[in-house]
Amino acid sequence: MKQRLLAVCLWWLWAYQAPAQTPYIDSLTQELKGSLADTSRAYSMMRLGIALETVDTALCSRTYNEGIQFASSKGLDYQAALLYFNRAYLYIARASYQEAEKTLDSALVFLGRSSHVNTLFKTASVYATLSEVKRHQGDYQQAVAWQNKAIELYIKLDKPASLLTAYINQASVFKDLNEFVKEEEYGRKALAIARSTGRRQDLFSAHFTIALALTMQNQYQKADDHIDSSRKYYDENYAHQAVISYHLVAGLIDMNLNRLASANEHFTKTGQIAEQAKDVFGNIQARLQLARVLTLQKKFREGEALLLAIQKERADLQMNHQVILLDYLARLYEEWGDAKKALPYYKKYKEVSDSMSSIQNKQYASNLEVQYQTAQKEATIQQLEADKKFQQLNIRQKNTLNYILIGGAVGLLVISLLTYRNYRHKQKLQQQRINELETEQQLTAAEAVLKGEEQERTRLAKDLHDGLGGMLSGIKYSLRTVKENLVMTPANALAFERSMDMLDSSIQEMRRVAHNMMPETLVKFGLDAALKDFCNDITQSNALQVTYQSIGMNGPDISQTTTITIYRIVQELINNAIKHAAARTSIVQISRTGDKVSLTVEDDGGGFDPAILQGTKGLGWSNIQNRVGYLKGNTDIRSEPGKGTSVLIEFETA
Repeated sequence: MKQRLLAVCLWWLWAYQAPAQTPYIDSLTQELKGSLADTSRAYSMMRLGIALETVDTALCSRTYNEGIQFASSKGLDYQAALLYFNRAYLYIARASYQEAEKTLDSALVFLGRSSHVNTLFKTASVYATLSEVKRHQGDYQQAVAWQNKAIELYIKLDKPASLLTAYINQASVFKDLNEFVKEEEYGRKALAIARSTGRRQDLFSAHFTIALALTMQNQYQKADDHIDSSRKYYDENYAHQAVISYHLVAGLIDMNLNRLASANEHFTKTGQIAEQAKDVFGNIQARLQLARVLTLQKKFREGEALLLAIQKERADLQMNHQVILLDYLARLYEEWGDAKKALPYYKKYKEVSDSMSSIQNKQYASNLEVQYQTAQKEATIQQLEADKKFQQLNIRQKNTLNYILIGGAVGLLVISLLTYRNYRHKQKLQQQRINELETEQQLTAAEAVLKGEEQERTRLAKDLHDGLGGMLSGIKYSLRTVKENLVMTPANALAFERSMDMLDSSIQEMRRVAHNMMPETLVKFGLDAALKDFCNDITQSNALQVTYQSIGMNGPDISQTTTITIYRIVQELINNAIKHAAARTSIVQISRTGDKVSLTVEDDGGGFDPAILQGTKGLGWSNIQNRVGYLKGNTDIRSEPGKGTSVLIEFETA
């Protein structure tokens, strides 16, 4: 029963996803038609696949397949793994869980070959997704095993946000296994992390999970403490499924603690939110529970009218709602004192309930019928015994309804978490999976160092140009004046001209040094013009043949600090190609899409093993790393001895 209820809930998740933006798809399609570095092309194909998931599934599948073939052929193991990982969600949306499992297995194979900095974190994400796939297939033991693998890696990598989500998902699996003590245990682990992060939504989810586990154990008073804590972090702006889940469980706890007025408020709020969100499932649940509250308040006629209206309006009522409706009608008539009307509804309830699960004993319906017949024939003592049995039956029915309602509520919570995870996941992929390798404090320090360095360069450049440059030009003018007033031998005149030439060379060299310290083109005309001039200067010097390409650099101005940082990175990479790689040609390509900037520098030099950079103390590479860290960017280096070098740097300007 619970698995089928979750399957209904999953439909909401897929229907809830926002459609991709056509302009974004068009932009990616045009980008792929142009010249891109291999790594950039693989990432762009992946982003296009993600964008097409809710627009054209056939084209989406073809895009993923082409991306996988391209990345595999270029030896881009990490990017191939990402493409497999994202393609799995296409199969999950179709409920093709076996295909999703095969695709995720392929992602693990490529991650096993990858040396990318994010490999372990992405491996944990694949484990967590495999757990969800196994859960959909009903293989809960394997779902627990995969989630434990993900949890181990999240702990090792110190990823509290991902670990909290994994704990909550694991708690949900144990709920499906009816191991409610284990469900509570993982909820409390999630709460410990939520208290360390201090995020309101984390605290809300963790307290809600514990309240749910305690309710499943019929510990309503303890559950009430945690639902009250969850209320402190409640926000109506959370996904509507999470808000509906909260009010349903809070109302259920109130109902079991005989706080009927409060329960009525929660179920009324559930109906309002569901109506606004056009959530049919939540709307029906709210009306059913309101009818039960009316029954407990002895407002039998109003409760009957509401239940019969639901039955009449929703001829296609889903099975899980049918169970609740039939049970509530049977209990309403029984508590109203009309056992004759209660009997057929109870028998129908048993028929539908048994078709969903084997929780209830199939003899209850026949026992109820015997009780009814005995009530017409036997004495008062026998009737009292029948009433006692009927009361016991009500307790079992109540527990069954609790399981059904809680299953729906936890399904809603899982949906909200999965929706949030998918949103964050796609956002990170579309932002080039920016890897924050340094703490905010380190980045702030790096920013201060870089700004100080550039300010000092600017001061020195100005002093050289305006101070020393002016003095040298003045000396040159004075010497010319002295020469006109002196009579010199031919030998002295020749020596004088040589000295003047040396002075001209010194002035020119001083201006070149000042220009390198702070190019005037960069300040006056921006990054695109400065990089173009720099590449042309290198080419004209015959040190290296540099080809410069720029795409989309005519947008809003980039901050001066960021502009200078990018320029210095290009300078350092080109200098490395000249000094260390013995390269003949190089390509500098920079592209901008919105706030995202991709910088690629490739050369045909001697190449090297990128692994040596991990322990290098070289000033040049350290400067590059510091500047990329300041930009909060991600660096991908592809190089082999004798096969040249390609460096891709991706970051955001916002």
